[in-house]
Amino acid sequence: MKKINLGQTNIKAPSIVVGCMRLNEKSKEEMNAFIHSALDMDLNFFDHADIYGGGQSESIFGEAIHDDTSIKREDLIIQSKCGIRSGYYDLSKKHIIKSVDESLARLHTDYLDILLLHRPDALVEPEEVAAAFDELMAAGKVRSFGVSNHKPMQIELLKKYVKQPLHINQMQLSIPVSNMIANGMEVNMDSAGSVDHDGSVLDYCRLNDITIQAWSPFQKANWRGVFLGDSEYKELNEEIDKLAGKYGVTATGIAAAWILRHPAGMQVVTGTASIDRLAGIVEGAKVELTREEWYKLYLAAGHILP
Repeated sequence: MKKINLGQTNIKAPSIVVGCMRLNEKSKEEMNAFIHSALDMDLNFFDHADIYGGGQSESIFGEAIHDDTSIKREDLIIQSKCGIRSGYYDLSKKHIIKSVDESLARLHTDYLDILLLHRPDALVEPEEVAAAFDELMAAGKVRSFGVSNHKPMQIELLKKYVKQPLHINQMQLSIPVSNMIANGMEVNMDSAGSVDHDGSVLDYCRLNDITIQAWSPFQKANWRGVFLGDSEYKELNEEIDKLAGKYGVTATGIAAAWILRHPAGMQVVTGTASIDRLAGIVEGAKVELTREEWYKLYLAAGHILP
């Protein structure tokens, strides 16, 4: 499995992140088997959030690693997120610290390798975020920090007060949902893709050594389902199937390979509860698409070249 440097940290991490959002329905035994299967594939990066399964994803994961002495905490990279509450967002100091303490308890661990702010809070007071980060780092509860779904100027506002580097920005990205790429391609055009929805976040993250983690890498826009095998994306799926046959991997693997081909050095957050599907993604991650193949998929998804 290809390893990348996360932001400006000294963390070497796999390019595939095991997203734990859908793992809350697994039993402790099933979770344990899933974790071992992931580790056997050289996947040791696990992405959580305090809201996944109402906390159950973290709880079952924590129980599974706590009761298995063959799994060493120092061999895992555990990331969690906070800030989304029922009906509103909350990046207050009080909530950040409370959320981390509760995640640590559920995960049966003394520290998070990485904490992300899950969504921008319109009422954020960056001084409070800075105070929370200082307290969490001083207590050894969080080792590195980042954000999720943040625009460049929102990150800049945080950086005015936060002392710790922000190493990660987790953003939605798939072949069809790739405005962060399209708006850079359709510069000076009046086409739909030219609209900059996120403040040139891709270039900003590359300039500032912030690793982009692609969430929902197999989804259509607005959580309308998976584009793989969907008749709405007939041409795209035909191209994906051709490449899957050429390289001997799954369609899911090709969709992951498309993201990983980008020179920004991104990670793909899987989100699957299936060991077989996870294995298919891992095999796909070994494929390096040619420039021509990458662009064929991009165009087949409905994007244009000016």
